[in-house]
Amino acid sequence: MWNTLKTFMLLAALTALFMLIGQALGGRSGMTFALVMAAAMNFFAYWFSDKIALRMSGAVPVSESEAPELHSIVANLAARAGIPKPKVYIIPRQTPNAFATGRNPSHAAVAVTQGIMELLNRDELEGVLAHELGHIRNRDILISSVAAVVAGAISYLAHMAQWSMMFGGFGHSDDDNDGGGIVGALAMMILAPLAAALIQMAISRSREYLADSTGAKICNCPESLASALKKLEEWNHRLPMQVNPATAQMYIVNPLSGQSLANLFSTHPPIQERIRRLLEMAHQPMTG
Repeated sequence: MWNTLKTFMLLAALTALFMLIGQALGGRSGMTFALVMAAAMNFFAYWFSDKIALRMSGAVPVSESEAPELHSIVANLAARAGIPKPKVYIIPRQTPNAFATGRNPSHAAVAVTQGIMELLNRDELEGVLAHELGHIRNRDILISSVAAVVAGAISYLAHMAQWSMMFGGFGHSDDDNDGGGIVGALAMMILAPLAAALIQMAISRSREYLADSTGAKICNCPESLASALKKLEEWNHRLPMQVNPATAQMYIVNPLSGQSLANLFSTHPPIQERIRRLLEMAHQPMTG
């Protein structure tokens, strides 16, 4: 419950920040433009984020005859989760990892790398796929897509403002003088993208914890997911996967974790903390 409340508080803060930078750069009309722009981009993210993510990862769809065990695991877990079976994809990469995408449970997909199927045993693979179905059931993909789009838009507005100031324009009209002025605009250009990125990362970390919890309940074996996370973390340090940084938050472990990142600037919670929580769950009665 707390993770859900925290997520929506962070999304509200991200939207408010977007409108604030619009106001600082263009007064009331700038804030209105920012709000319309946010709505349009969120609509785009809602409908097309899954296709973009799958294409960028190089994922290819696989039939039941091509990957019978994988399809069987996904079907069984989806039935336990009470959601439609998502489409199944394989990413032809040796680095073990996985992600889920789709705007809602009826239009979802799970993608796993070739490497993860070779590394994990069946129970561990079930734990990973249960985590991904947890994302689908919790509609995390939509939430994360919206956060990523708004955060990206804030950075784009700040970049536009920099060019505007370089060429002598600023975007304020004579009757729109309630913006933050030159000082406020400078502060926004520097601080807003950083704040947006930090909020987006906090949302991502919160949803990872929630998906761990939901996935552990779906597969009814927190230890399997904990064991899988330990292996995935080790292998992603040995063999980092080259992905677009914008999509890194989608994966079950950070594919860019070849270098350590401060927790505040990470899209994923610390693996050891995730494992600790899962093992703690294993010693408690499991509830749906």
